[in-house]
Amino acid sequence: MFRSLSVALALVLSPTPAPSPPANATGAVEDLVLPVEDIVGEVESMDGAESESKVGQQVTVAVTSDVLFAVDKWRLTAKARQRLAKVAAKVAAEGAGGVVKVEGHTDDQGADAYNVTLSRRRAQAVEAEVRLLLPAGVTLEARGYGESRPKVPNVIDGKPVAENRAKNRRVEIVFTAKG
Repeated sequence: MFRSLSVALALVLSPTPAPSPPANATGAVEDLVLPVEDIVGEVESMDGAESESKVGQQVTVAVTSDVLFAVDKWRLTAKARQRLAKVAAKVAAEGAGGVVKVEGHTDDQGADAYNVTLSRRRAQAVEAEVRLLLPAGVTLEARGYGESRPKVPNVIDGKPVAENRAKNRRVEIVFTAKG
């Protein structure tokens, strides 16, 4: 067994010469120039109910609406209050001041007008709760976007994706971090 193992290792570890191009091969070498897009890292909680991303000094904490609200409701659950207390503590500890935006989003189910209203009411409910948890003087601004800013596609290859729709039903708290 050891002899076959040593032969195998010798084959694997022995240097292999690079292949040489054919003698008649010629061609122009061109530089590839491609645009570089921002790479945004996102950290997601183990249960998928919360995520955080940072671009420059702007931090976005997204909490899925399934954790915050019952279906088609905008009254916060007890679980939501616990989650928002942690988010508010993060904003208080890491925020550099300025306006803290609270942005409501929905998936693509339902009428546009209904989704905009629902997302606005949900953003306002989160804003009211977070306002109680942050120091005086922090400016909060709530806005509902309905389904106009999906995080991920609701439908892929013509088929609805339940997991994606769940990620799109969210409220985002956006703030500027200390430098």
